[in-house]
Amino acid sequence: MEQYLYKLRLKAHFLERESWTQTAEEIISRHFARLKEYTEEGKVILAGRTLNDDETGFGIVIFEAENKTSAEQFMRDDPAISEGMMEGDLFPYRVALMREGKSR
Repeated sequence: MEQYLYKLRLKAHFLERESWTQTAEEIISRHFARLKEYTEEGKVILAGRTLNDDETGFGIVIFEAENKTSAEQFMRDDPAISEGMMEGDLFPYRVALMREGKSR
């Protein structure tokens, strides 16, 4: 298995939380649930976001995939990307160091 990272950014329209509809909230819920499921299965190594609530904010997902094609598909299948709330960029990646134990 190879490791990859995809970087997520909210599209400009969604930077203002007040512009979020019920549909947008549901998309983000599905996005989170999917990442949680794949983390529990061991495919996702780490997922999180910066706490910036402006255009500099972003999220990352570090995960394993068989190859670049399957990694691209995994990223595109993220509801936040497939349903148009976020844009994603994929990078080959390798975790070099990781602490033991749970995060906060």
